[in-house]
Amino acid sequence: MQVRVLGCSGAIAKDCRTTSFLVDSDLLVDAGTGVGDLSLDEMGAIDDVVLTHSHLDHVAALPLMLDAVASRRNKPLRVHALRATIEALRAHVFNNVIWPDFSSIPSLEAPFVSFHDIVVGQELQLGTQALKNIEVLPAVHTVPACGYAVRCAKGGPHWIFSGDTERNPAFWRRVNQLDVAMLVIETAFSNREQALAKRSLHLSPATLADELAHIADGRDYPIYITHTKPAETEEIMSQIAALADGSQMHGGGLGWDIRWLEAAGVLQV
Repeated sequence: MQVRVLGCSGAIAKDCRTTSFLVDSDLLVDAGTGVGDLSLDEMGAIDDVVLTHSHLDHVAALPLMLDAVASRRNKPLRVHALRATIEALRAHVFNNVIWPDFSSIPSLEAPFVSFHDIVVGQELQLGTQALKNIEVLPAVHTVPACGYAVRCAKGGPHWIFSGDTERNPAFWRRVNQLDVAMLVIETAFSNREQALAKRSLHLSPATLADELAHIADGRDYPIYITHTKPAETEEIMSQIAALADGSQMHGGGLGWDIRWLEAAGVLQV
């Protein structure tokens, strides 16, 4: 299974695109501004989108992508999300004010998009070109949110994405039960802005260290940091590196292979 990093930034700037991942060629995980780098053919090949939550940096490209390829499609694009996320999209985006209601045009019988409720703990099988198992994981954020564990339906380890979250013990209880190939986890703010991170329910390097301490003994997989604010990325990664090598911790470092997730990269799972 291949995961293409379309966007992994917490905001926009030159070469910074917000959260979106293309799994193989037919599944989109979140629909941030990174989707805009896909060709029309690549966008047209996507049949399913799974969203972590309703915030703009994770859904901004969805209406624009639909508009770009709707005339090329012969079936609706299926969008899977928590009910609260779908309700937010219907009320605030696809409302015939901000954007047309693509769930009812060109007709109710054959719309451009169809919405499908999911719940935490649910397992989905999606993929028209390459079947994948997707498990909905818990997240703790300012709006209802989730993360995902994705693997090839034929078997193999999981690609884990935390989504936007703060401290999340339920997430770790489940992740520690899974075969993990790699973890992509957010760290939106530097330690300098820990108060803001806590208020907005995001991680900082200090709380990231607390969260990684929940990983079960004997587990060893790479950890990719995502969702850093462009103005703070260097500071955040420096603070994470200091935690990892033990220079800011008593008793040694985290002992994990921690990397910065780069846009336009490809992760092989």
